[in-house]
Amino acid sequence: MKVLIFSDVHLQVGEAGRPGRERFIAFLHSFDPTEYHRIVILGDLFDFWFEYRHVIFSGYFDVLRAFADLHDAGVQFDFVCGNHDLWAGRFLESELGFAIHRERLELDLGDRRALFVHGDGINPRDVGYRLYKKIAQMPLVIWMFSLLHPDWAMKLAQGVSHGSRRMFQVEDRSQGSEVGPLRDHAERALAAGEADVVFSGHCHYPQHVEFPTPNGTGLYINTGDWLHHCTYVVWDGIAFTTHSLKDAKNDTTEEVSEHEA
Repeated sequence: MKVLIFSDVHLQVGEAGRPGRERFIAFLHSFDPTEYHRIVILGDLFDFWFEYRHVIFSGYFDVLRAFADLHDAGVQFDFVCGNHDLWAGRFLESELGFAIHRERLELDLGDRRALFVHGDGINPRDVGYRLYKKIAQMPLVIWMFSLLHPDWAMKLAQGVSHGSRRMFQVEDRSQGSEVGPLRDHAERALAAGEADVVFSGHCHYPQHVEFPTPNGTGLYINTGDWLHHCTYVVWDGIAFTTHSLKDAKNDTTEEVSEHEA
């Protein structure tokens, strides 16, 4: 049975986000539940997610239904929270069967130990974000945010997300500020024997890099994103391959050929 791994889809509500949602739904429907028994999502599935007690954002309905269909077919979901969906919780767990992992997930894939993280807060220079993350996860802060009307909350989040992307956007994504720190983190974890394979997302730049481990050679795999690369990773029981949805019209895929020493 195969495992599907991806991150940073950044699904958006409204008409502007409809093409991205429809493309992603078609992607989910393209996988046979009898062939793929597990899906690992490394955060930022949504551009914004917050769970009210009695309200779920209607703009995500079709996507949530697609996940529900896969869950009913027996597919298992692991969700490592990202910086855009820190507040994932009860609804995803109880209604869709998501196993929520706040910081990291460790799995045995065949004879390899795999470590999964989103990657936010790993950059040691990102002190401001680390402080924000601690504050945002405080129960009092979550309760205060829940007092906002859902429409206002989504509008506020959309404005913050758009501004953040414009502020930190770089022309060459391989030179993004998070690419190096995530790669360094994986190299240290592999060298320390914490895992045989380290996965992350967050930096929106797919990578497949070999590093030494105490027992031989390990892998760092960044799953990339859906805003620019439309990449995902498949474990077929033996190997990890990175694919890119090159043509949204006919959903063709090809293996990403980047392998760095």
